[in-house]
Amino acid sequence: MTKVDIVSSVYEKVGFSKKEAVRVVETIFDILKEALERGEKVKISGFGNFMVRNKRARRGRNPQTGDDIEISSRKILTFKPSQVLKNELNR
Repeated sequence: MTKVDIVSSVYEKVGFSKKEAVRVVETIFDILKEALERGEKVKISGFGNFMVRNKRARRGRNPQTGDDIEISSRKILTFKPSQVLKNELNR
């Protein structure tokens, strides 16, 4: 499913115009991105939790050459589905 598919679903199910549906979907994604950039946990009841985690620097290996390399620390986005979503998927 793409962002265009989400906009189309909002357009059909809610009855907004295409322009309004695009604006609503874009606004929701912007709000989510801003919260995650601030390091906040985003909880969507009945769906799941999005959170940003820090991965520490570590040693790695270049698979082509076999040389040891340093993998720098970075932030990653994680998603943990709610029990409600897990139950729906495994019905």
